[in-house]
Amino acid sequence: MNYRHGFHAGNFADVFKHAALIGLLDALQAKPAALCYFDTHAGRALYDLHSEQARKTQEHADGIQRVLGATRLPRALQRYVDLVHAFQPATAAGIAFYPGSPLIAQRLLRDDDRAIVCELHEEEAAALREALAGDARFAIHQRDGYAATKALLPPPQKRGLVLVDPPFEAQGAEFERIQDALAQAWTRWPNATYAVWYPIKLRETIVPFHRWLRDAAGRADVLVGELLLHPDNSGLRLNGCGLAIVNPPWQFDRALEEWLPVVRELLAQSRYGSSRVQWIKRD
Repeated sequence: MNYRHGFHAGNFADVFKHAALIGLLDALQAKPAALCYFDTHAGRALYDLHSEQARKTQEHADGIQRVLGATRLPRALQRYVDLVHAFQPATAAGIAFYPGSPLIAQRLLRDDDRAIVCELHEEEAAALREALAGDARFAIHQRDGYAATKALLPPPQKRGLVLVDPPFEAQGAEFERIQDALAQAWTRWPNATYAVWYPIKLRETIVPFHRWLRDAAGRADVLVGELLLHPDNSGLRLNGCGLAIVNPPWQFDRALEEWLPVVRELLAQSRYGSSRVQWIKRD
């Protein structure tokens, strides 16, 4: 595993994914019962945007940096912006650090909520442990996140959120691993919400996964949100990304429909950008 998210921290995909993550946790916490947050590919938790990796790509300049400079945002996006601001040193000029999904969840989880976070890479896992040190709500595992869904689910909590956010080093084969993990996970923990992030290059590579979700999820609802900066007709670049959500919270589709077009406009790189929110329904 060679992927390092430090090269991509705070990019357009992170903006979409983490704004959605905040919205999902907020919606699930509308009920008082404790929940469990499960992160299959947690990363190192906090990313230095002045590091060599981040400076080499500067992807955050066309991502979080554009959103931080915006005004009159929808409430869901403002929540995201405020949380990112909370990780900046008081003396920092502009944005210096970007929080990954474990730290975002840490800020949002209640005292009786719990989290299980997995990271396979040794160096990233060590940084993750350091970032979350002392928080008894979090169980941190240096292991394969897909295998962990079989070994560690279900947790004691009946409700929760599983975020599947792989690096997609295996490209098309990654969907096969996701499908295998999900098929086992929702059998073990059917009441959970599952959110799967995926990159979009060629549309034809996404269609089989959506078809599998439609057929395999059984009676569960499946909601898809997608953000495209370019048409999905070239395999040579990352044209966009999507989030497939199984068992989404009530009216989460309306929440996405409110703020996702705003993200599209803020992050647009050409006139060919688009966004969509769609239910995957069985025939």
